[in-house]
Formats: sequence, structure tokens, C-alpha cells
Amino acid sequence: MSQVFMLPDVGEGLTEADILAWKVSKGDTVSVNQVLVEIETAKSVVELPSPYEGTVQELLVQEGDTVDVGTPIIAVSSGEDEPAGGTDPGYTGTVPQNGLAAGSSPEAPGAPQETSADSSEGQPLVGSGPKADPVRRRRRTRAGAPAAEDAAPGQTASTPAEAHAGDEAEHRHGWAGKLSRTGLGGAAVDLAERAGRIRERGGSLLRTLEEGVGEQTAVPRRPTLAKPPVRKAAKEMGIDLADVRATGDGGHVTKRDLLAHASGAGAAGQPSGGRASAGPQVSDERVERLKVKGVRKATAQNMVKSAFTAPHVSIFVEVDATRTMEFVKRLKQSPRMEGIKISPLLIVAKAVIWAAERNPDVNATWADTEIVVKRFMNLGIAAATPRGLLVPNIKDAQDLSLRELAGALQELTQTARAGRTQPADMQGGTLSITNIGVLGADTGTPIINPGESAIVAFGAIKQKPWVVDGEVVPRWITTLSGSFDHRVVDGELAARFMSDVARIVEEPALLLE
Repeated sequence: MSQVFMLPDVGEGLTEADILAWKVSKGDTVSVNQVLVEIETAKSVVELPSPYEGTVQELLVQEGDTVDVGTPIIAVSSGEDEPAGGTDPGYTGTVPQNGLAAGSSPEAPGAPQETSADSSEGQPLVGSGPKADPVRRRRRTRAGAPAAEDAAPGQTASTPAEAHAGDEAEHRHGWAGKLSRTGLGGAAVDLAERAGRIRERGGSLLRTLEEGVGEQTAVPRRPTLAKPPVRKAAKEMGIDLADVRATGDGGHVTKRDLLAHASGAGAAGQPSGGRASAGPQVSDERVERLKVKGVRKATAQNMVKSAFTAPHVSIFVEVDATRTMEFVKRLKQSPRMEGIKISPLLIVAKAVIWAAERNPDVNATWADTEIVVKRFMNLGIAAATPRGLLVPNIKDAQDLSLRELAGALQELTQTARAGRTQPADMQGGTLSITNIGVLGADTGTPIINPGESAIVAFGAIKQKPWVVDGEVVPRWITTLSGSFDHRVVDGELAARFMSDVARIVEEPALLLE
């Protein structure tokens, strides 16, 4: 008996995954909970255990493939009640075309079926073979002319019921018949023939326009409908509105249509409208094309969604971090912190938690009809990994001591860089920190993580001249920047929050209050 294992949803809301490496081969014997395959989702690398015991019958997808959740990926045979053919009769490795079983052919309703034993041999596959004869239209004839194909010998089109153009002549020349009864028959017939020729020429011209014969007769494209904010966003994103599929009322392109196009455009190398890029084409030897998938694909979609959904406002604060550097030095020498990596990021993380407790409305989410303020802190830490940018979060960070927070930061960073971060560790974040200073950057304007309302960027700490008590002295200076969702956080609240973060960085002893 053959069991087919479907790709499961290993994280909340995941729709697809990339097959990284198979851990078994065809013919291998597997046991329950034995690792079958390693997959990469939009959030992490996950090993899938086998729910069945038996022999691997077939690997249904290849390494490197991107498959949807629910797709069969492996077939395992238990060896019980297996038919002589060696496969489960309920499973087929291929999908028949047009919903027909293999070896069958479509039959017209009521058509007799072949019963010969070799009737299936030599028959073409479904969808192959010669095409059906094209539909032939009857040739038009003028009224009064004989219909060569339809008329019987000795019969002309003028006789009712059998004439090829009889009905047409009656429709076209009905008024001519009336005139003929008034004594104007010859003139009426001449006028009718002229009218018929004009109609035929008009129909020919219309068919020429519809079939696109002649570039000079092309109908100009209808202008795209969109509101001014959408047009402005499309211009900033470099997107032609004519390439965007409109779903708004009256055929208007909405901002949601624009975001959907931006997240999917470019993957095929040209806009969705199918028009080729006008830029110069570079030879393949000098170009490397990287398929957008996994973490990179999810990051791109989330950043576009956040940037064009949440109105960002940013605030910058230059801070004297000299006392933070001294505090970090003492913590490294403390026996209580032995075996734990200590860095200035620990103090910034504690400062963000402290400032959020004093300004709780920053730790919130916009939910269209309401603002959800969260009385807990799942602190996200942006981590650069070989797989891309990950933002795992520390659950209930507000309840952790300084030592516990340092240990959580160390474990989070090591797990992310090793590619072992689980999907659950990246869900439910409430506020995030990105340490751009570790890469030498002074400041930046970070994009808010979707589902949150604030993010703090921590710049590099450098020695600079600073005025202290009227004297210029060298001090350790850093720049803190914060981005906020202006629907949730007003400018005053954002400034108060950033000032509180800066106070702790300037004087960590305030944490003891």
C-alpha cells in the first residue's frame, strides 16, 4: 500500500516552500519520525520527519523546486496489500489530461465504444493527433444569383425555401420589393445592390481592424484610470499603470493592485504587461540571475507592503554613549556574566523596553478600525544571515533580567546565523531593533516590520569631539533613529519615546531606579 506525503504548513500562514535537500533516496527504508527532507520556507529552514514507515517508492519533487503547501512530495510503500504492479491503485504519478484516465479517449455522447482487445493500441494521446476541420462559412451570393451548391438542378436562388441567399435577400431588399410593386422595380433593385456592396465593404473594414491587419489601423490604447495618490506612487516605483491589473470600481487601479504588481513584477524579467524592457541587454556571461524565493521573496513582499501601507515618520537622536561603553566593560568583567557575550546592543535593548513601558502606545498595532496596544514586549532583533534578513523576537522580554536578556540575545543571534530559527520565533513581534552600527553605518531610516508600529536603528559608536561642561572632550557618540507608523504614533509620542531611549544610553544607571 502506497502512502503519499503532502507538504505541510510548518508555520502559520505559509503557502509554499523550497526543497533544499532530500535525506532519503528511492528504495530506502524509512521509519516513523525519520527525517525525509530539508525545506526552506519564507521564515526558516525546517526538517520534515516521516509520518509513515516503509520503503521510499518515489520522490515526487526535485531539489531546488518551489512547491505549494498540500503538494505531494514523496510516496512511501508500506508493503501491505500492494498490487502486483507495485503501486497503490489510488495513486498515479502523472495527471491525466482533460480529466481523462490514461489510455482513454473522449467520446461524443451516445457514440458507440470500441470493444476490441487491441482498440487502445496505436491511439494518439489525449490532446494530440490531427486538428478538427476548420469551420467553413457559406459563400455569400447576391440576390437573384444561382446558389451552385445548395440549389437543385434547374432551380435558382429566386425560388423561396431553397435559395442560398433567399433569406438574406428578403432581409436586405424587403423595401426594394415594395418599391417594385409601385413601378420602380429596376431602380429599387439597383439601389439594393449598392447598399449590399456598401455593407460588405464596411464589414470587411471592421474585420481588418479587429484582426489588427496594418499597424496604421491600430486602435489607440485606452488611458488607465487611477487616483492621483496611486499615480504618484506608481511614478515613484517606476511602474507603468497600464501594466497593472485593475480591480477597483469602474476599472480603477487601486494601491492594493499596485502593491500586488510590485511584489510579483520583475520575476520574469519584464513587466506583467508583457512588453520587453527598453534597457540594454547584457550578455549572459556577465550577468548572474538569482531566483527570488524563500526569505528574500518574503522580505521583499513584506517591505513593499509596509513601505506603501504604513505612513513612515522618522526621528534621529545623537547620543553620548560613553557611560554605556564603560558599563559594558564592567559587565564583561563581572562573574555573573561569565560565558555570555556582552555588547552595547544589550543596553539599547533594555533601553527600548524601558522606554516602551513609559510610552505604551508605541507598542501597538494598527488594525483598520482600532489600535491594539500590547501590554507585553516581544522584542524583535534584525539579524543578517546567509539566507537573508531575519527578525526573530524574544518573547516577553519585559520580564527578563539583564543577564537573562543578554543570554536570550546571544542564543537568538547564534540560532539565526546557523539557519535554525523556527517559524514560531519570528511570529508575534511587537517592536524591533536593527543594529546597523555593527556594519559601520552611522544612521538610517529602517522600514517597520509588518504588524508593528515602531523600529529603532542603532548606529555605530565612534569617538568624536563633544562639549561637556563647556569643554570640548573626546566622547563615544552614536546616533539612534526610529521609524514609526504615523497612523498609530504621533510626532510628539515618537519624540518622547526616542528621548527616553537616549536617556538610558547616556546613563544606564537609570535602569536601577
